[in-house]
Formats: sequence, structure tokens, C-alpha cells
Amino acid sequence: MKITMVAVSSVNGKITKGSDPNIYKWTSQEDKGLFFLMIAKNNLIVMGSKTYEAARHVIKLKKDKLRIVLTRKPNKYADEEVKGSLEFSSEAPLDLVGRLEKNGYKKMLLVGGGEINALFLKSKLVDELHLIIEPFIFSRGRDLVVDSELDISLSLIKMIRLNKKGTLHLKYKVNKRGHRPRGPLARRGGENE
Repeated sequence: MKITMVAVSSVNGKITKGSDPNIYKWTSQEDKGLFFLMIAKNNLIVMGSKTYEAARHVIKLKKDKLRIVLTRKPNKYADEEVKGSLEFSSEAPLDLVGRLEKNGYKKMLLVGGGEINALFLKSKLVDELHLIIEPFIFSRGRDLVVDSELDISLSLIKMIRLNKKGTLHLKYKVNKRGHRPRGPLARRGGENE
């Protein structure tokens, strides 16, 4: 399965401005347009519970699109689950990907937060990273990847300037040779709740 991780961040790698999870307050129209285009082109989208909580008001469920929210407490969301459209799971990334491949999925869009991003990167599952960098620096906020033990090499495939302000779309190939999962995050599934 090809897994593409997509994220927007400040220049210094913050995916939220302080503790406010609403990224739409500071991201550009170009970022929004690109992100929703990627969502439209993918029929399998995986995120963590924090990302889901922040974005649930803009998520539009469709029969041909499966969204999976990784959480340590899937039962917490039992009333929101819509089989085949919105599902909640505590599976580890390798187990989740294995199950989805058996069900015929060939591509996944990973739109998780810092912990989910780290879990998939540590498991050597991410093939590409689409990173949109907005021209801001925030002293506080959530990090793109929550882990101090990652050591992953990327190769730039493409760079596009999206607007006059300097919003950049960077497309990277993840070099999987040489990096290996380490630490407790490699064995856990789901984000902190």
C-alpha cells in the first residue's frame, strides 16, 4: 500500500498555533484547496483522535470514502461510527495496514497529528510526505512529529510556491532504508486522549 502523509506546519514545525486545534485560523486558502483536493482523490484517510476532534465539523462522510480514526478508546466513539465511512480503531499501524490491504486498499492518505505521524514513520510505512509550510513561527504548538528518537532521511521530489506570502508545498520521498522503529511509540496504536 502506498501511504502519503500530508501536513501543514509553521516554519518551525508547529501544526497548531498554541493550544488552538483550529488550523483554519492561520493556514492559507492555497493550503486548504490543496488539502481538500488530496482528500477528494483518496478513498482511504487515516487520522488520530485529536485530528478528528479538531476537524469533525468539516468532515463530510461519503459511501466511497473510508475514514479511520486511530484512538486508544474506540468505544468512546461508538455512537459516531458509520461502517464503511467513519470507523474507529486501536490497531497498531502495521496491523491496520495489513487488514486494509487484505480488503483491497492500495493507497492511504495519512492526515494524523504528531503522534500518529511518528507511529507510521517509525513503522516504515510512509512513502511520501506532502508538507505545506506556512510563513509563520509559533513559540508554542503541537509538533509535526512527536518523538525524539526518529532519524529519517527524505529526498525532495518537488517544491511549489503556492502564493505571494511564501506558502510552500514540499513533496518528499521517504527513504526507508536505514531507519528502523525504536522506542515505545513503535509498539503502540492511537493518540493520547
